[in-house]
Amino acid sequence: MYDKELVLDLLSNMLDAVDRVINRTSHIKCVDDFLKDDNSLILLDSICMQLIAIGEAVKKIDKITDKRLLSQYPKIQWREIAGMRDVLSHHYFDLNADIIFDVIDGHIEELKYVLIDIKQSI
Repeated sequence: MYDKELVLDLLSNMLDAVDRVINRTSHIKCVDDFLKDDNSLILLDSICMQLIAIGEAVKKIDKITDKRLLSQYPKIQWREIAGMRDVLSHHYFDLNADIIFDVIDGHIEELKYVLIDIKQSI
């Protein structure tokens, strides 16, 4: 068995990060909104930090649960989330704003609802 309290804490941290992404990007309508000025680039940096935190939590949960918990929720591409964390952390100059925009525009809301489901099922 695994430490459920630790996993619940990590899930809560992930939900907080997801909410930050959603709230901070509510006005972002296209990738160019991230690139138009210094403040927009600071926002992009901020979003990347939240995505790094989310990816790190995915890795920790997989380690704690021996990859048994998140695999029960195949709707989310957990491996890609962890992989994005690696790219953002280790290859920052390879950052692709189009991919970040795609994540916030097409995937972050779904991640939020799945995380809520996981928390309720533990």
